[in-house]
Amino acid sequence: MSDDGDRWVVAIRPAEPAARLRLICLAYAGGSPDMFRAWSAGVTPDVELLTLRLPGHGKRIKEKPYQHWDTLVADVYAALAPYLAAPHAFYGHSFGGRLAYELVHRAKKDHLDGTRRLFVSGCRSPDVPQVRPYMHELDLAGFCDALRHMGGTPAEFLDTPGVRDLLLPVVREEIRLAELWTDWHGQPVDVPITAMYGIDDPVDTRAAMSGWASFTTRGAELLEMPGGHFFPDTHLSDLLKAIDRRIGAGDG
Repeated sequence: MSDDGDRWVVAIRPAEPAARLRLICLAYAGGSPDMFRAWSAGVTPDVELLTLRLPGHGKRIKEKPYQHWDTLVADVYAALAPYLAAPHAFYGHSFGGRLAYELVHRAKKDHLDGTRRLFVSGCRSPDVPQVRPYMHELDLAGFCDALRHMGGTPAEFLDTPGVRDLLLPVVREEIRLAELWTDWHGQPVDVPITAMYGIDDPVDTRAAMSGWASFTTRGAELLEMPGGHFFPDTHLSDLLKAIDRRIGAGDG
């Protein structure tokens, strides 16, 4: 069992009495493992909750973030490998949704029936071009303005030079990866997909997420959620209800 002492994998909550399913949660660009602490009360007790701590986050703040998808996916998959033999599902938001999809492709090769479902939220489908101009190419002022427009980033984070200079490079690099992400596989996954978008999201709209049905052979559903791009923060109970309905009764 992993705990907060683990370099990569953080156990948010063990299952009671034993894990029927592991839900592996992946945060948006710049997101902390702590954002999933509140999930414990909203997910059925026999589901174990895990998340990741990527380079540049928390106690790994001095480590440089990844610049390439292939090395990011390879290293994250290696860290998660001990946890994938048992039944599991992935959830990811925005950048985390893209990473979750890439991990599902890897996991299905090694654990044919292990991945039970992929949840993605605030994440365009791989065939949808990224809206231009790219955020990661903006100057500092423009980048900060774009983050404010998206919501979810505390004002003190953007307005305090010391904090901003320490943390913003990680956010920019993960957003760069998210914006450059596309369909490299040319084939769908054999895993059901639940895709969720915020009704007021200016970035990942219903149209941007409607293509997820083409990236699975097991069926996809598109759910409208209240809130904007960061609805997992502002409307967490709605998100957890949707997830728990699909994994709470064994439909992982």
